[in-house]
Amino acid sequence: MSAPLDLLLQVQELDTAADQLRHRRQTLPQRAELAAVEAQRAELDARSSEVRARRGELAAQQQVLEDHIESSRRRRSTLESQLYGGQVAAARDLQAMNDEVRNLAAHISALEDRELEVMEAIEPLDGELQAAEVRRDELDGAAAALRRPIAEQETAIDAELADQLGQRSQLAQQLPADLLTRYEALRSRLGGTGAARLVGNSCSGCHLTLPSMEVDRIRKAPPDTIVTCEQCGRILVR
Repeated sequence: MSAPLDLLLQVQELDTAADQLRHRRQTLPQRAELAAVEAQRAELDARSSEVRARRGELAAQQQVLEDHIESSRRRRSTLESQLYGGQVAAARDLQAMNDEVRNLAAHISALEDRELEVMEAIEPLDGELQAAEVRRDELDGAAAALRRPIAEQETAIDAELADQLGQRSQLAQQLPADLLTRYEALRSRLGGTGAARLVGNSCSGCHLTLPSMEVDRIRKAPPDTIVTCEQCGRILVR
């Protein structure tokens, strides 16, 4: 059976490999491409929302104008029926009705001009929304094409990670509880590396050179003594 510190170093190697797998999973090249596509999609959706809102405002204006035009036409039709139907005989009344008909005709013409302006303003917005639908389909297709290889790679990495963690669990169970707890605390505090090998006069965790007297003390300590790097605090394995 391996000594606890040798086992600890194996656990550290597996933890490092697992961290590397997690990093690889998070930094798959297609993720950046997918993020860019999704950003374009979000920007397109935001712009489309603005355009739809503006189109809605114009459509409401058009409806109001149409209602006014229809109301004015009905009023003009009623007056014309009275004018030419012989229902009114007084000259003053006829003149007043005739003036109102002329005013209504001018008013209707002005309303129709305004309605035409609104319709002309709506037309490019409709064109932009149609183009946005086409672009949205293109972006959705590109996103789907990127998600497929991402999912495949994630599955492969997850399987490899599960194997690493399984091995790690088996080894960790063989470590003294206090040593494992200490290692985990160091690993959490020191960027994922809680144990490192002493290589020559250097700690492979922080890559700093230890004083010769300290190295000599470490080498003379009993094999099962837990020693740490005085530079970074990691557990040192001779």
